[in-house]
Amino acid sequence: MPMQRMHTSQNWQANHFEAAIIDLDGTLVDTLGDFVAVLQKMLQDLPLPYSNYVVTRSAVALLVGKGTEHLITRILKLSNENAAEPLPPSVYPFAYQQYLLHYHRLNGQYARVFDGVFAGLEQFKSWGWRMACVTNKPTDLAKALLKMKNLEGYFELVLGGDACDRKKPDPQPLLRAVEHLGVSVAKTLMVGDSSNDAIAARAAGCPVLLVNYGYNHGLPVQDVDADAKTDSLESVLIKRFPSLHRHRFAWHCFVKMG
Repeated sequence: MPMQRMHTSQNWQANHFEAAIIDLDGTLVDTLGDFVAVLQKMLQDLPLPYSNYVVTRSAVALLVGKGTEHLITRILKLSNENAAEPLPPSVYPFAYQQYLLHYHRLNGQYARVFDGVFAGLEQFKSWGWRMACVTNKPTDLAKALLKMKNLEGYFELVLGGDACDRKKPDPQPLLRAVEHLGVSVAKTLMVGDSSNDAIAARAAGCPVLLVNYGYNHGLPVQDVDADAKTDSLESVLIKRFPSLHRHRFAWHCFVKMG
């Protein structure tokens, strides 16, 4: 199967990286189905007009990635946007409670691991990289999902959106992960699907690889500043290229062409 090299803005030695910090939703696992089901159940527990609102994948794709609080607030506003009165202050706490209740019941039931993820993680593991999963999803839900999808064994650390004072795009979770892994930020690759991941990586000092198949808040990922982008984690390769310096390598992304 022919392969086409993707654009990169950096050349690195093959042994440049010692670790990877990897996002969850939109990078490892397609969780839009979970979000749709959980949010619909949550709204059905609320009075009109919320209970009449139909949640769609396209709507959720615009909102996912900035944390649970942001997601619930935006869906409540969307379902109440034609109402004469603003969102009552009592609605959010109950909605949040019901959201977590339904998510714990439905977590992973409508989610699937993206193609190429297992092969990509095995490749990273074969290179000796240590790995952490850093997500804005609550930690207990993230750990449960990783276990359900047979991904937990790849990660030494899982940090959710409630594990630090600040979430991505703040660099704090990445810096905590790097500290835990015992590596430098310059030798830690951030792998994600959105501007949140890229902004956090840039602020932390980590190189960043973005996948093209994720959510990125409904915006083109091609417009996000990153060192490289790829269509599949399976097609991330390290390959030797001639150089004036002996034993010099370059890091590239490839995408398999059908």
